[in-house]
Amino acid sequence: MFRELMTYNQAKKLIFNEINPKPLGNEKISLIDAYSRILYEDIISNMDIPPFDRSTVDGYAVIAKDTFAAEEISPIELKIIGEVKVGIYPKIKLKKGETAEIVTGAPIPIGADAVVMVENTQKQKNRLFIYRAVTQSENIMKKGADIKKDEIILKAGKILEASDIGVIAALGFTSVKVFKIPTIAVISTGAEIIEPGKALIPGKIYDINAYSLSAAILDSGGKPIFLGVVPDDEVELGKTLKKALISSDIIITSGGVSVGPKDYTPKVINSLGKPGVVVSGIAVKPGKPTTVAVIGNKPVFSLPGHPTSALLVFYLLVSPIIQRIAGRKLISEKKVIATLGSRLFSAKGRKTYVTVKLSRDKNQKLIAYPIKSGMSGAITTLSKADGFIEIPADQQFIDSNEKVIVTLLKSKKV
Repeated sequence: MFRELMTYNQAKKLIFNEINPKPLGNEKISLIDAYSRILYEDIISNMDIPPFDRSTVDGYAVIAKDTFAAEEISPIELKIIGEVKVGIYPKIKLKKGETAEIVTGAPIPIGADAVVMVENTQKQKNRLFIYRAVTQSENIMKKGADIKKDEIILKAGKILEASDIGVIAALGFTSVKVFKIPTIAVISTGAEIIEPGKALIPGKIYDINAYSLSAAILDSGGKPIFLGVVPDDEVELGKTLKKALISSDIIITSGGVSVGPKDYTPKVINSLGKPGVVVSGIAVKPGKPTTVAVIGNKPVFSLPGHPTSALLVFYLLVSPIIQRIAGRKLISEKKVIATLGSRLFSAKGRKTYVTVKLSRDKNQKLIAYPIKSGMSGAITTLSKADGFIEIPADQQFIDSNEKVIVTLLKSKKV
């Protein structure tokens, strides 16, 4: 039984001290596979971008001074001496009174210092009439205007997005160093659990936690490996946990951690190595039966079987560990202030988390409505929720119309 429950803060501190989560190192991967990976080291430019002065419009490269007298009713005339194409560095050298046709992205020829847009010109054989003056550097992107050589372009710890991949490619790199992804074994326990896709017989329920937790693991920067549903059998659970210890960096089980006769997960874990269980129950609701163990240097999180409890405890305790090992920078949860829509009661002596739905009243005031199906066994609670409210262990209730702090679930916006 859970004789002495730790507070949430005590448990979190102990878990971090026992596990001391650190990144697993780095690996070099192809740039084509780098999307959403976490950058291990700064990306420093090895060149100027663009690497040469380039035209930003279709038109004519000119010496700006030659155009200063140009007007709509009195154009100036220049001699066309050639054409500048994309991908070929020009051999043309402009002198006073000369111009060269140029396209967007093409290098600026020697001697030119501006580009006249084609719509402000008229071409007659090898003569060009310009109806609008340009200033020096007009319609030119200068060498290094976007990126300077030796400039830090992306910082270590950045989660690479599509635009980041493009920037790295622009520097000519084909590979990149990223943090290794931690592998997390997911094990569901319980005689009543069967995998989706199988026939649902009376007394059985489909496995929810393996799928919701695997998605949450991906969201936290880990790689889930589902090791299946283990029935209420100590030997089978022991075999599966041994397999998980070999194949993964972190282990997550769900179910089998309460005080029922079949809830023997902590006992099996303690038999596999030291120090064993370090947290046996937490003074929170939902999530009281949560246990945390360390076997060798690998953490084992045993979460409640109820879907809402399992996922909420994952967000509170497991996700920060995975993020740290994955090399992510821990970002503070987004919180908003709202007005409580109805009175809330806490569980005596335990910090209580209540899921809420947010909406705005006619005055655009943010209202937090507790979700009525807030039992830990309800499968839709978190999918309906925008966030959750914490009620301290020493507080019995929060009255309606009081201001509350709502911690937003990651995917939710208000």
